Amino acid sequence: MVFRISIALVLLLVLLAGVAPGPFNSVVQSILGELIRGIGWLYLLVVFLALVFLMYLAFGRFGNLRIGGEDAEPEFSRASWMSMLFAAGMGIGLVFWGAAEPISHFSKPPEGIAPQSMDAARASMRYAFFHWGLHPWAIYALIGLAMAWFQFNRNGRGLVSDMLQPIIGRHHRGWIGKVVNVAAVVATAIGVATTLGFGTIQIGAGVERIFGLHAGVPLQLTIIAVAFVLYMASTLSGVDKGIKWLSNFNLALAALLLALVLVLGPTGAIFNTFTTTLGSYLNQLVTMSLRMSPFSSSTWVADWTIFYWAWWISWAPFVGSFIARISRGRSVREFVVGVVLAPTLLGFFWFSVFGGTAIWSQIFGHADLVQALGNGYETVLFTLFDSMPMPLLLSCIALVLLMIFFVTSADSAVLVLASMSTDEAGDPPLKRKLAWGVGIALIAGALLLAGGLDALQGMITIAALPFALLMVLVMVSLYRVLDEEYTRERRQALRQRHMIDAWIAREMAAQEETQAEAEAARAQDQG
Repeated sequence: MVFRISIALVLLLVLLAGVAPGPFNSVVQSILGELIRGIGWLYLLVVFLALVFLMYLAFGRFGNLRIGGEDAEPEFSRASWMSMLFAAGMGIGLVFWGAAEPISHFSKPPEGIAPQSMDAARASMRYAFFHWGLHPWAIYALIGLAMAWFQFNRNGRGLVSDMLQPIIGRHHRGWIGKVVNVAAVVATAIGVATTLGFGTIQIGAGVERIFGLHAGVPLQLTIIAVAFVLYMASTLSGVDKGIKWLSNFNLALAALLLALVLVLGPTGAIFNTFTTTLGSYLNQLVTMSLRMSPFSSSTWVADWTIFYWAWWISWAPFVGSFIARISRGRSVREFVVGVVLAPTLLGFFWFSVFGGTAIWSQIFGHADLVQALGNGYETVLFTLFDSMPMPLLLSCIALVLLMIFFVTSADSAVLVLASMSTDEAGDPPLKRKLAWGVGIALIAGALLLAGGLDALQGMITIAALPFALLMVLVMVSLYRVLDEEYTRERRQALRQRHMIDAWIAREMAAQEETQAEAEAARAQDQG
């Protein structure tokens, strides 16, 4: 039932966007405006609470609890684990926005800062850190930890509804659970398709820059079709082969591109940007987390922060389910540190390299990236490469990286969507994987036809609202089961300690008795 309803809703969305793209986008933007004005604050509050909650779990009394039980061992090495979750969590987005977002904030900064000023440069990097830092990974970690715990410690099916079992009881397998699962599957499909839409747009820009082909709709649809064949082939090979190998290769390729830009760019300025922005980010973390603009007509927070939070929330069932699948054997503390803190630092350094180089190039006149921004976000990165040594090499590496990130994100998504729409645990059937592979390709194509980035951003913000509310219930539910497990393990440890103490007491008593008998025997012999 979950699969049939979810796929029907997705096909209806594709039909509406494809048949009437203009009216569809108008309705989306109208709903989005009302949503932001009414409850935009909800996204900010829920995400901030998720971050605080995760820090409490990691460094509080639950930190030593282990996913899968006390004797569970990790299935993947730490390096493979990190590469898979990083590729699934943010791959295409980092490449797409790495230079474009800081330049956009520099051109149109928040907080009433003068455009293209030194203050704008500092704020642009700080907000790039903010949008790609602790908060999104906290969203992923919350859902991933909950899914992993209910799947491996409480014999769950790996479904979103299982996470609510402590709150709604047996209804998690009834119609309430099915509604929750449908909402999660649809939101995930839209979130993944949005990311693939971003990737398609930038791959098209790269192909135009390198091969001279026009980056229009026909090329974009061709890219989606080629990627469909690749990510379905990777999906069918399984997590242990295709997805793992592609993730490891892509992480190495991303590291190569990062190193080249670091060396060929303003290396000293990049490290200065990293340290300065990190301090500014930590200093203003709470202020940025809860910032709205109630006394002005500015839409900056809605256009950027709320959109990003909605994007991460809509991706949370997918990324969380995938992270859960590969995280058996990790402790709660290791899981949170590995999923939240480590990728955050990697993301910070990525934006320092690409965003710092872009801002430096703009300020010192090496490239007019603000003008490039007017031609589309997707053109900024390749315009930046044109101002550096070996531009063709950098552009080619970026293009390959984008394509593989596209495939790794999509193949993971197909696997997770098929699992989330199947009642039984384990590997979902092939035809269900194929259906979702076709589904997310159709959504990405339809939304690009309907309105490009505007339609993608609007649709994802609307789709994420139900899951934002669900995250609050997940926090309550996860706390309850972790508290139960902590209490059980503590009682078990106390019983074992009492048994050991009793055994020690018996042994000491026996030794004392033996010693007394020996002394009595010696006294008798002496007498």
